[in-house]
Amino acid sequence: MIDPLAAAAGGIAGAIAGSFLATLILRWPQGRGIARGRSACDGCGRTLRSTELVPLLSWLVQRGRCRACGARIDLLHPLVEMGCALIGGAALGLSPDLGGVGWALLSWLLLTLAILDWRHFWLPDALTFPVAFLGFTIGSWSTDASLVDRAIGAALGYGALLLIALSYRKLRGREGLGLGDAKLLGALGAWFGWQALPFILLVASGTGLLAVLGAAMLGQGVRTSTRVPLGTFLALAAVPGWMLASAVGVS
Repeated sequence: MIDPLAAAAGGIAGAIAGSFLATLILRWPQGRGIARGRSACDGCGRTLRSTELVPLLSWLVQRGRCRACGARIDLLHPLVEMGCALIGGAALGLSPDLGGVGWALLSWLLLTLAILDWRHFWLPDALTFPVAFLGFTIGSWSTDASLVDRAIGAALGYGALLLIALSYRKLRGREGLGLGDAKLLGALGAWFGWQALPFILLVASGTGLLAVLGAAMLGQGVRTSTRVPLGTFLALAAVPGWMLASAVGVS
């Protein structure tokens, strides 16, 4: 059963978190500040009023544009706010306890990492390390993996992709896999235990293959040298892969 009050609280918290995370996704890769100073329009630089910063509602009222200059507000803002609101509502509604908080925090971070890697091929340590830390702490209320399985999962997830990255660089003389991917898989191992990692990789690789084939069918000119944001697919596959592992009784 869904707890409506907890779902509403989770949805509100998610929308607020999404507002911050959308700004982070847009500004951080550009080297722009996100923690200091007041929010401003990306088009004209005008400082925004508090009434213009209400997640989702302000975007709808303003019809997706700045009131002063008419510049279009990046669609990422409402999409991330809505996504985080849905995540928070579902997580807290289904599990109105620390376990639900853990699921919400994990999913918000994974959504942010997925978008950053898709757009910039970047998985910052400042986000992947908190995923691992939360896995060893609040994650124990969200999943049943033992501390030993989490520790093995963190080491195995990081070590396996690190070995592949180093081997590829040795054989081909160039980078083929970023260490951010290895850190993210290690962080997921800290959440779900080592048993879930093969299933997460299976879902991630399958999803990535479908994305590449889809791009080829749409005439995107996919080549053997085309870069694939593995981190995006790992982030998207984390929970489905864990659910698959649980369904077959290995997690």
